[in-house]
Amino acid sequence: MRKYPTRFILAVCMGLVASIGQTTPSKAETGSILVVFTKVGFVVGAGSGRGVLAFRGHEYPFWVSGMSIGATIGGSTSKLVGRALYLRSPYDIAGTYAAIGAGGALAAGAGGIYLQNAKGVVLQLKGVKVGMELSAAVSGIEITLK
Repeated sequence: MRKYPTRFILAVCMGLVASIGQTTPSKAETGSILVVFTKVGFVVGAGSGRGVLAFRGHEYPFWVSGMSIGATIGGSTSKLVGRALYLRSPYDIAGTYAAIGAGGALAAGAGGIYLQNAKGVVLQLKGVKVGMELSAAVSGIEITLK
């Protein structure tokens, strides 16, 4: 009889220890994003624009500025939509993003970009470009909340 209560207590203790060691799911969330960006350049390109992050039922406007170095010729305006992944707060979207990509537009075209900042936020954006631009460049983009 004495072994049964001891086994029961041991099983309960082992269950508690096992539950303490389990990891909790990530608290990172996803937001929706819209960006309008205008870029011009010849070898070195520069651009700026604005955007809005929709996160937890609120909208957070921001400014976008960037520069690219490489084969950039012409100018274009892009309207991009997508997702901001791995956000813990809306302020995580601010910062410097790096991307390596290629794209082009002649009158109208499609483009997409995948960016990541030092906080681990990933922007997955796609949309249309209007203008005349051809690029294969290394880009840096800065996002600042208004």
